[in-house]
Amino acid sequence: MTDTEKKELADLLFPNLEHTVSYYEEKYPARDLPEGAMVTRFGPSPTGFVHMGSLFGSFCDSVFARQSKGVFFLRIEDTDQKRSVENGVEGIYHDLDAFDIIPDESERVGGKYGPYIQSARTEIYQTYVKDLIGKGYAYPCFMTEEEIASIREEQEINKTKIGIYGMYAVDRDLSLEEIKARIEKGDEYVIRLKSPGDSKKEIEFVDCVKGKIKFPENDMDIVLLKKDGTPTYHFAHAIDDHLMHTTHVIRGDEWVSSIPLHVQLFEVLGFQRPEYVHHAAVTKKEGDIIRKLSKRKDPEAKVSYYDEVGIPIEAVKLYLATILNSNFEEWYLNNGDKTLEDFTFTFDKMAIGGTLFDLDKLNNISKTYFAHKSGKDVYEETLVWAHKHDPEYAKLLEENKEDMISFFSIEKDGPRPRKDISKYSEVKEEFSYAIDSQFKEEGYAKYDGDKTYDVDLILDYINNHLDLEVDNETWFNGIKDFASNHGYAASPKDYKNNPDSYKGHVGDICEAIRVMITGRLKSPDLFSIMKILGKDRILDRIEFYKEKKR
Repeated sequence: MTDTEKKELADLLFPNLEHTVSYYEEKYPARDLPEGAMVTRFGPSPTGFVHMGSLFGSFCDSVFARQSKGVFFLRIEDTDQKRSVENGVEGIYHDLDAFDIIPDESERVGGKYGPYIQSARTEIYQTYVKDLIGKGYAYPCFMTEEEIASIREEQEINKTKIGIYGMYAVDRDLSLEEIKARIEKGDEYVIRLKSPGDSKKEIEFVDCVKGKIKFPENDMDIVLLKKDGTPTYHFAHAIDDHLMHTTHVIRGDEWVSSIPLHVQLFEVLGFQRPEYVHHAAVTKKEGDIIRKLSKRKDPEAKVSYYDEVGIPIEAVKLYLATILNSNFEEWYLNNGDKTLEDFTFTFDKMAIGGTLFDLDKLNNISKTYFAHKSGKDVYEETLVWAHKHDPEYAKLLEENKEDMISFFSIEKDGPRPRKDISKYSEVKEEFSYAIDSQFKEEGYAKYDGDKTYDVDLILDYINNHLDLEVDNETWFNGIKDFASNHGYAASPKDYKNNPDSYKGHVGDICEAIRVMITGRLKSPDLFSIMKILGKDRILDRIEFYKEKKR
């Protein structure tokens, strides 16, 4: 086909487009950003909830854009309308908002490079397809679904590569007159790329994570525009990333196999391609099998799971950071006063192989997160969660605000703050001893020991010797003196050396008090708990113990 015929064909197929390629090139100029600034994008389809793999991808996008003083934008890729679900777009915004991953540009917040939803950019894609047809890089293909299925069946029998290429691309060299005749006849068509590639040749590609990779050139005549005039993912992403000036495409390594096609698309379109960053897939170990995290099988794959069970957003993001860079966890554990924003993420510390999603590790990180929070912060955050998920407990928290803040603050100031909770949903059970009504309702059900304690001895100590106005060291010295005066060793070591000389040791007296006033063998610092409760409430609980243990 001559150049004149190619132009005539382009005008025949797209007679009513308002603009040319040059118009869009001028409309979306290069961004004015500092040198080294990254422009990244999250491009979800509104086909369901945001899952953990997508959340990880958007987290990566936002982190690298932020730290390089660049731009992170959200582009809704909704060209496959058959798979879109009702409220799918709203769900994407909701899930990103929940994790405080806020794009700098989106259809909601605006920006100079919109629309940020692909279904509103159809004319742009058609304009670039028209330009490709005029240059001989695209053509209308009239093959029916039955013809394509027949070709696929033949390829499977012959064990050759599946697809439309070479001898199987039967419409790529139709004359202008043949095309006109088919259109006049009313035959439907798609627009395919007229691939200039040769699968016997190789391209060498440098990925920001995986390094140099070699691939055969793409020789597939892939579909650019479907019969309804909407683009395929591959074509739309090339146009959008060019016009929106994406510098780094950060995505899962399941897309690595698409590199030959994507490189070729940028070449035939005459675009400078972005850098590609292929991160390892988020996987899960199930027995001896390692598989991708599944939206259907794994509750933790759905991002709403974390709100439901009460794992803080920041804890999830801290865990995602450990997946993103292998050196983050050690840095975070050694820098308890720092935040995510203080760490510099790099591509060379991203995993090349699979990344196991470990809920136990996430819970440990969440415990560290809670350990670094003040008692007031723990109270306020738990109250917000409880209002949404447990209104009755929220009411109890509000009625006992000052006490609860004090309980949450125990052992927070030392070099090794306690780590007793990993979820807001655990607070109610972990601190059930803190609220009188909960404590009595529980009725020592959490006590898993089998000792019988000397209630009269403990009452004597509380009534006649306990001073709640002293410091912790003075209190402990006092209870050791009380132990010594009542036949108990002042230390476990003394008791161990002469067990026949003592009834027990000071730890046994502390254990008895702890069980009576908390209903459990383990708790935060005992004296701190006693100071918050006060003598009257302590005595009330000891009387309650007497009643329950008669």
